[in-house]
Amino acid sequence: MILRHTFSPPTSSSANRRLNHLCGALDEHLRILETACQVKIAHRHEQFKIDGLKKDATRALEVLQAMYELADKPIEPETIQLMLATEDGLQATFGKASSGGGLKNGELSTRRADLRARSDNQANYLANIAAHDITFAIGPAGTGKTYLAVAAAVDALTRNSVQRIVLTRPAVEAGEKLGYLPGDLAQKVDPYLRPLYDALYDLMGATSVAKAFERGQLEIAPLAFMRGRTLNHAFVILDEAQNTTPEQMKMFLTRLGFASKCVVTGDVSQIDLAAGQVSGLIDAERVLKRIDGIAVTHFTTSDVVRHPLVARIVDAYAAARKA
Repeated sequence: MILRHTFSPPTSSSANRRLNHLCGALDEHLRILETACQVKIAHRHEQFKIDGLKKDATRALEVLQAMYELADKPIEPETIQLMLATEDGLQATFGKASSGGGLKNGELSTRRADLRARSDNQANYLANIAAHDITFAIGPAGTGKTYLAVAAAVDALTRNSVQRIVLTRPAVEAGEKLGYLPGDLAQKVDPYLRPLYDALYDLMGATSVAKAFERGQLEIAPLAFMRGRTLNHAFVILDEAQNTTPEQMKMFLTRLGFASKCVVTGDVSQIDLAAGQVSGLIDAERVLKRIDGIAVTHFTTSDVVRHPLVARIVDAYAAARKA
């Protein structure tokens, strides 16, 4: 059934400014809504008309009304995409944590005051991290596996629950042969670890990150450097774990020391190991499934909090593999 909704915010000089923020430059925000909800939105001054299937038009109206509440200042496109990403995205935008709790009820102590769980799965993920010494996060790109793990680590460091953060990932090229990389050892491994740096800069700020490195509170290293170590009072994250071998995974998990937490993240649909080689992430989930103290969170495309097209792309590739 095709449904037409109308939306008429009040008019005034301040309301006109809100309308400009609501629509965005050249109606950019309305176009995002149209594409995501598969509706048509027309407006003349303060009069909006939304045409589409009942469910889609109702969803678009809810988001449009929520956007208006935020429109006392300019709205970033990313905010709209987060509101659209999950069923509880509207509540998350207005500062209500998703059901399921998590670290401080889904809220984390970082530089990002608006950072919190955006879906039930993300809230469960944070709850698992809080309640378990080892947590696995398995799912597609864009679901917040790595970002939330780094955020939980920064939160733990801020609250003095741990003394340092150790971030690592295997140095495996994503289907390309990069050949010889110039520079010293740090410069050689930096390209593989850049996503972890990006998350830290966003959550702590460049100055705080630099000071934390100087104080020894932050360490980023390729997985090969973990052998032989014992990590006490640390929050340890293994990213891109689908590209580990079973031997590497066992080596990494047995580094855990006293008063430490470990989070392992990966996407089993993006394995870059040589053909026929078993992923350590898949193997670990099978081997450790009955071990107490270990939690596994599985994410799906409904948890994707990047551009709305990302979820559709992931679904399309999954369907093509099954065909």
